[in-house]
Amino acid sequence: MAKFEGIFDIEGTLKGMTFYKTAEGIRIRTKGGISKKRIMNDPAFARTRENGAEFSHSAKMSQLLRHSVSTLVDHAKDSRTSSRLNQIMSRIKNMDTVNVRGERTVQEGLNNPVGIQELTGFDFNKHSTLSSVLKKSYVFSAADGKLTLTDFINGKHLQLPPGVSKIGFRLGASSIDFSGQSYEFVESPQELMNVELYIPTTFTLTLPSIPSGGGLLCFFFLIEFYQEINGVDYPLKNKQFNVLNMIAAS
Repeated sequence: MAKFEGIFDIEGTLKGMTFYKTAEGIRIRTKGGISKKRIMNDPAFARTRENGAEFSHSAKMSQLLRHSVSTLVDHAKDSRTSSRLNQIMSRIKNMDTVNVRGERTVQEGLNNPVGIQELTGFDFNKHSTLSSVLKKSYVFSAADGKLTLTDFINGKHLQLPPGVSKIGFRLGASSIDFSGQSYEFVESPQELMNVELYIPTTFTLTLPSIPSGGGLLCFFFLIEFYQEINGVDYPLKNKQFNVLNMIAAS
């Protein structure tokens, strides 16, 4: 590998040569690589093809899950939500003990109870997790599609961002068929309350129905914050405080 000792600092690619910095100075390497045709056909790259196929599958299943609850995810996510969920899907795919390497699937991995545990409790916004924001336990019934908070005091039981005047709560559910790549989603009406420091409130979020499309049934809890200006409730422009958690899956 060549070393550049000229008077100019150069980085990037120039006429087939790539210049890059190291601790020892500027290095040069020729542009090159293995052709796609060879990777797709050479027996020496069998493992590469298998890894690529499974990586693509895991990413596609992660995307399907996100799309199934996109109306909620848009309110609470971070810059790495997709990649974090991809990693979980990859671990679930690894639990497939039926298919050969290169053909393992998330759907088969979910037949392992540990696979479902990997997803349960996932926070779509790592900057604002359910456990760090909500300081009171809730009662959830998957059979009834209901989540209840009893004697809830938002000024005491919730980590409130500055400038917040109202809080919104929603419950959602998705039935995801990873094999057929389809889903059914429902959500509850929003419970919107004023910020009151010491007034106990009991409320229940109720889904209009339980999705019955088959596949993985997931439940999601969304907490979002608003600022009231001249009688209008505006979502906080910075959504980093909003919470979306997969509270249950089966």
